[in-house]
Amino acid sequence: MNEKALGLMGLMRKAGMIELGEMSVGTAVREHKAKLVLITPDASPNARSRAESFVRGRNIPLIELPFAKDEVSAIVGKANTVMAAVTDMGFAQSFVKALGEGYGDVYDALEQRARRSQTGRTTGTRRNNA
Repeated sequence: MNEKALGLMGLMRKAGMIELGEMSVGTAVREHKAKLVLITPDASPNARSRAESFVRGRNIPLIELPFAKDEVSAIVGKANTVMAAVTDMGFAQSFVKALGEGYGDVYDALEQRARRSQTGRTTGTRRNNA
């Protein structure tokens, strides 16, 4: 399953649906574009602290990847990548599902968030005020 998840990271990169690096992740979170924040297990304590502060008080899951920064860097084509933000809900759900059983609670939270955002949208009809 991990090969599938790594493949999805590469696909997200090509589709422009993932932000890489601390500055880009922070911006994506602040602009409400981030659906999921990822961090590698070998990230520095400072980077981990920053990622945690980005998502604190927001409804954005933060997960530790089962991949080292070298693996992530190789698949996304950017050196020393320890932090990323997925900006598409479909990709976020697919990625968490590909990671496997240990991430079921994160998948459920993403699914619930996706459902909430869909039911909160209008049906497209407008009231004529004339």
